[in-house]
Formats: sequence, structure tokens, C-alpha cells
Amino acid sequence: MMEILKGWLRRYFSDPQIAILAVLLGAGFILIFMLGDLLTPVFLSIIIAYLLEGMTAKLEQWHMPRLAAVLLVFTIFIACLLVLIIWLLPMLSRQIADLIQNLPYMVSRGRTELMHLPDKYPDFISRTQINQIIDYLTTELTRVGQYIVSISLASVRGLITLLVYSILVPLLVFFFLKDKTLILEWFKSFLPEERSLVNEVWHEVNLQIGNYVRGKIWEILIVWGVTYITFILLDLPFNMLLSFFVGLSVLIPYIGATVMFLPVGLIAFFEWGWGGPLAYTMIALGIIQALDGNLLVPLLLSGVVNIHPVAIIVSVLLFGGLWGLWGLFFAIPLATLFHAVVKAWLQSSRRVKDSDLPTSD
Repeated sequence: MMEILKGWLRRYFSDPQIAILAVLLGAGFILIFMLGDLLTPVFLSIIIAYLLEGMTAKLEQWHMPRLAAVLLVFTIFIACLLVLIIWLLPMLSRQIADLIQNLPYMVSRGRTELMHLPDKYPDFISRTQINQIIDYLTTELTRVGQYIVSISLASVRGLITLLVYSILVPLLVFFFLKDKTLILEWFKSFLPEERSLVNEVWHEVNLQIGNYVRGKIWEILIVWGVTYITFILLDLPFNMLLSFFVGLSVLIPYIGATVMFLPVGLIAFFEWGWGGPLAYTMIALGIIQALDGNLLVPLLLSGVVNIHPVAIIVSVLLFGGLWGLWGLFFAIPLATLFHAVVKAWLQSSRRVKDSDLPTSD
């Protein structure tokens, strides 16, 4: 038994580059897991700079000097940030406040509509079942309201954090873009000279993650915008707030799109009751989700992250539980990293095994 175990260890762990890769991955995981909260502005800045690097590199390909490209891309980033702070956040805050204010009236109207169901369909549903549904919805909505209130009570701290981030993050993004080469060379100085396996994994992961993250951001913006216009045409209340969360729901494959039918359906039901407008809203949302999954995703993410759906769901559950929203966003890229590491590891082990085979004269 011991000989079998030694042979297995010799086959898969005899390459020193595997140990180097394992140490780097372990150090990165520990750094993010232990110091993630403290270094959130740094990690956020690295992610934004990584996304903006694609546009900067494209400008450099058009023979624009690096510094000029960085300044142009950074100016566009600051303009988008100002639009977010000045226009979007106040609108979302107003709609959240309106939702909290109108929630009792909406619940009362929904209760009235539900109580009519036993009279219309006595063979399918009873008043006892309706009362159970109403009690459940009231409990859940109360819990949501308490959560929103708790967030608002911490708004002073959140405002201070937002102000700090609004200064630190743009500053860090600029320096990460401007001094990218210097920072990477400094980091490489701590690595061993022989790191071909690390370079192999990085090349594949960099290509996959860059394409995935940029494609996913475009998907969020497109789904958000189309849903917002659709909800405006349907005259659905809280259209910006609901469309915003519909856009974010694409971060969670297979689950997010399904979950969003519940809040959209409840708002539509509380507003109009049973009837055509509720049905039109659900049909419109279903069409948007179908077009996203069958047209937009293949168009934006074709050839990117070819991972089995089971692995994707496991990654979403695992990394979402570890790192919350950021874990959900990067669940698939992290699964891609794991896939690339395992692939490189097996290839390296196969090369070691082939080198141990006796050569024929």
C-alpha cells in the first residue's frame, strides 16, 4: 500500500514546478480569504484596471503612446463613475424608499386579490391555503423590510466607506494602469526563474478570464438596459430597481434568472392584480431571459469557459458562500483557474512519467 502511495506521489508531485504553482495559489487564496475585507479597495482597483487594460492595449495597437492611452481610458472611467454616483445611485435610492413606503398598501391590495381566489376557484384552493400564503408572504416581506432598514441605519458608515472608495479606487486604478509593467516586474522578481508551468497556467487563465469578465459585464449592461426599457413600456413600478437586479441576476448561471421571476411577479401582482398586465410582464421577462441565454450569451461568451454545468453550479455555491457577491461574480473564472491548474498538472505529470520510461536504442 505504501509503495502504491509513494508511486502516486512521485508521479503527480515530483515536478518542482507543481510545488511552485501550489505555493502561489495557496498564498493567493489565504491572502484573499484572510485579508479580503481590509484590502477590498486594492482588489477592486486591480479588477477594474484589469478590465480597462483591454481598452488601453487596443489603443496602443493603434500606435497611441501608453501614457496617452491610459489618460484617455481613465478619463472615460471617471466619467462613467460620475454618472453612476450622480444619476444612478440617487434613482435607486428613491425607488427603494418608495418601495418601503408603499409596501403596506401593496400587501393589502395583494391580500384582497388573493382572497377572491377561493370564490373563483373553490375546487383548487381554499381560504385556509390563502391565509397560509398570505402569512408566509407577510413574514418574508417583513424580513426584507427589516433588512433594508438595518442597511439604512448603517448608511452613515456606508457613506463614509463610499467616500473613501471613491477617492482611493480611482487613484489606485490610475497607478495600476500607468505602472503595469513596473508592478508586474516587481512581482516577478520574487518568483523562481524556472516557472514555465506557472506561465502556462497564467496564459490560459488570463485569456479565459479576460474574455469572460468583459463579456459578462456587457451582458449585465445589455440585459439591464433592455429590461429597463421593457418595464417602462409596461409601466411597471420601480422599473430601474427591478431591471437593475434582473441585470445582476445573470451573474448566477441557471439560478439568478429563475429567482428574479418572483420579485417582478409580486410587484406586478401588487400593482395590477390578476389579469393581462401581470401576464404580459411575466411573458416579457421570460422572452428577455430566453434571448439572453440562447442569443446573447453565445454571442458574447462563445468559446469561453467550456465547463460542465454541474461544475459551474458547484463553483457558484462554493465561492458565493466564501466571498458573497464577488464570489458569485468570479465563480466561473475561479472554476476556469481550477480547470487550467488541473490540466497543466496532469500534463506535467504525464511528461515526468514519459521521461522516466526507458528509451530504446
